[in-house]
Amino acid sequence: MGLWNWPWKAGSPSGFSSSSTAEEVTEGIDASHLTAIVTGATNGIGKETARVLALRGAKVIIPSRTMESGMKVKESLLEQNPDAKLQVMEMDLSSLSSVDAFARSFNSSNKHLNILINNAGIMACPFQLSRDGIELQFATNHLGHFLLTNLLLKKMKATAKETGIQGKIINVSSLAHRRSDGAWFDLDKINDKSRYKPVAAYSRSKLANILHANELSRRLQEEGSNVMANSLHPGMIITNIARYLNINVVVFSLAATLGKPLLKSIPQGAATTCYLALHPNATNITGKYFVNCNEATPSLKARDKALGKGLWEFSEELLKRSSRQP
Repeated sequence: MGLWNWPWKAGSPSGFSSSSTAEEVTEGIDASHLTAIVTGATNGIGKETARVLALRGAKVIIPSRTMESGMKVKESLLEQNPDAKLQVMEMDLSSLSSVDAFARSFNSSNKHLNILINNAGIMACPFQLSRDGIELQFATNHLGHFLLTNLLLKKMKATAKETGIQGKIINVSSLAHRRSDGAWFDLDKINDKSRYKPVAAYSRSKLANILHANELSRRLQEEGSNVMANSLHPGMIITNIARYLNINVVVFSLAATLGKPLLKSIPQGAATTCYLALHPNATNITGKYFVNCNEATPSLKARDKALGKGLWEFSEELLKRSSRQP
């Protein structure tokens, strides 16, 4: 077996492993009755996720910072699959007003939404503030998705009730969440350039992805809603997200620490997302964290219910303080 195809676990509960691809985990599945939004679908594992969902028949909405870049992605996907049902819509996830505008436009022009995949992200970039005055990684990786999910939730609940098809919200997190202690519900600390460490800020945002999914799951279960919320680690894949890192140093230091080969191909990196979105064995599962298409255990902080509630309240407060128009 090749270096990068090291299996996570033989005889895993799902029957899939780290070497499984997105096409393999969705083989034979008909998704022609589903509508999905995939953020970050203009490149990397997000683009592969959109490609495979469309390959299985789903209508896929591709949010893009510019229509031009989004249309290029659509054209490249249509070249591979002329029957793909793809729609490009403009959205800058780091801008709360842009997220607001996207959600309003989608809700008014689309009857149903079955699947929301919060995949987009930036990693370990130099210190920057978003248009709304929030550290850019936290603003993009967490807060933009938090707002987007909230604004689409009514549509997802209504779709699940009307169609009887379970809704799926999937947050793409990272193993890097383990590096964060969660002690950061303070905008002044998040925005303090003198304290800023790129990888630590990324880890904080990835912990937030899991906490968000868990708290959202709890709230949906309390309501009796037929919408599930889960999170995942896609694996380590060399894509454009790692452009700010010396990837060789990161890969080999982690490999030395863990004693296993780490890199996945892009089709392998999109597998867990596609599994949670479409596979029948991922039905009626919520508030869980997945690695290699199998349930896994995140860090202790990621399982802290009080921390999840605190993050939710902190996020709501940031939205109130922002310049976003209602």
